[in-house]
This record gives sequence, C-alpha cells and structure tokens, in this order.
Amino acid sequence: MKLTKISDFATLARERDPVCVAVVAAHEVTTLDAIVHAARDGLITARLYGDARKIASLLPPDAPDFAVIDAEDNADALERAVEDVQRGVCGALMKGDIDTATFLRAVVRPENGLRGDSGSRLSVVGFYDPSAYHKLVAVTDFGMNEAPDADAKQEIIINTVKLLRNLGISRPKVAVLSDTERVSARVPASVDAAELKRRWLNGAIPDCILEGPIPFDLAVSRAAADTKGYISEVAGDADLLVVPDIAAGNILVKALTIWGGCGTAGTVLGARVPVIMTSRSADPLDKYHSIALAAVAGGAHG
Repeated sequence: MKLTKISDFATLARERDPVCVAVVAAHEVTTLDAIVHAARDGLITARLYGDARKIASLLPPDAPDFAVIDAEDNADALERAVEDVQRGVCGALMKGDIDTATFLRAVVRPENGLRGDSGSRLSVVGFYDPSAYHKLVAVTDFGMNEAPDADAKQEIIINTVKLLRNLGISRPKVAVLSDTERVSARVPASVDAAELKRRWLNGAIPDCILEGPIPFDLAVSRAAADTKGYISEVAGDADLLVVPDIAAGNILVKALTIWGGCGTAGTVLGARVPVIMTSRSADPLDKYHSIALAAVAGGAHG
C-alpha cells in the first residue's frame, strides 16, 4: 500500500490486531476523544490511568468499555502505566495531561526497561501529507535530539528506516538535509551529511537509499533538481527528511502544519513499545492519527 495521506495509517491498523494503549493522565478531553475514536474504529483497546472521576465525566455515555485505573496523581498514573507495559498488559504508552519531561524520564529510566536493545537512542519522527507532494513524507528528529552529530544521526536514521520498512516501504529514500548540496567546513550539516552518505555506501546504514548533503527543495522537487542538474534517486522523491538539528526540524514541521495545513502523525522511536507523545494542545484528529501509527509501528520498536 502506497502511503499518500495520514488517514492511511488507520487503514493499515484495521488490518492488524488491536494494540492495548496505556494512557497516562487520561483525564483530558482531546486525548479521550482520540482514544474513543480509535477504539470505535477497532484500532486499539485502552487502559486509562489518572483521575477516575474526571475520566468518567469526560467519556461519552456510549464510550467503549475501557479499564480505568484510578491514580493519586500523575506520578502514580505514570508508574502504574509503566508497570502494565513492563508486564505486557499494554503494547503502547501514550502521554495525556502530563508534563513531557516527566513522562520521558520514565521512558528512559533504565530500571523501567522501556528502552530498546542496548539502550538505543530515542528519536521522534513525524509524518505529513503536503498537498504539493505525491506521498507522505517523514521528518526526523525535531523533538528529542538537540544537536546530533553524525553518530547520533546514524542511529536516528536507522530507527526511522526500520519503521518505514515496517510500514511497507522496502527501501526508503533518505534525504540528509543541509542548506547546500556542496560539502563545506563552514556548514557542519553538509559535513555530517557527506559522512553519513560515506557510511551508507560502506553498508553501515542498511535497507535504504541515502543522499546528502541535499537541500530541502532538491529533496522534494524533481523540477528543482532538474533545473540545478542534481542527479540522485532521492531527489524529488524523498520518504524521509533528516533535519540538521532540533531547531530546524521544529521550524519545518510547524511550517508544514500551520501554513501548509498538513495532517500529521508522530511517534517516539527507540523504545521497546510505541510511545505516543503528542502535545496536550494537539488536535484530536492528529492524536487519532498518531494512535493509528502506533498501532502499526510495533515491529519497529525494541
């Protein structure tokens, strides 16, 4: 199945067994709206951790029969949810009305056992469906790794390629972005990109086609690449955009959603199970799509 729009994740999820999602601090209306929607569509089941009375007041009368686990506070809700993921009761973890830093500390804490093999690097990937592009495009990492070097970017790419392959893209086309296609010591992103391409050519980054350094326009526009005489399998057809740092990534994804009107879905990679970490202010539909992504992403974790 070629992925061309964000709603394709829900289509894929319906073909798989529902995953049980542990929702931390579930007493928040947009989170519950998304969970109810996903459960009604058969994508997931859920266990809701938090203020049971408030959760009950926010659920619609005809909501699916969720397990609701009353918690003293958010810390207690987080601890209980993590325990159920550890025990295999739940196969995904979702952030509700809880501080992001607190939530992430539980994910990275070694004793919780949520990190992937060998304490793998956590990274964030988002998917977007620009109307001017012919398929979904993934962007990483705009949320966790502040200024990754080439080694960190290699781990981030491997994380994401694994997910893309699990989504049916057998050899994802990876664009390591820079503001120039030429390697220059004055542009660190170009140096990193060239090093990553060298490693890819040597087989250190498998199962993908990698290009870099490559500017954004050449990565997503064949016309731009043709005009500039830039020859690459990735040009104009990138599946994954690897940003130079978190600032560039943050600007890009906000431009895609706010000005570009893109639908979006995202997840944290490198953990043993899918981790859904949408903003508390995110639209319920974006949360729904992220839940759908998590429902099909389990094979890319651990």
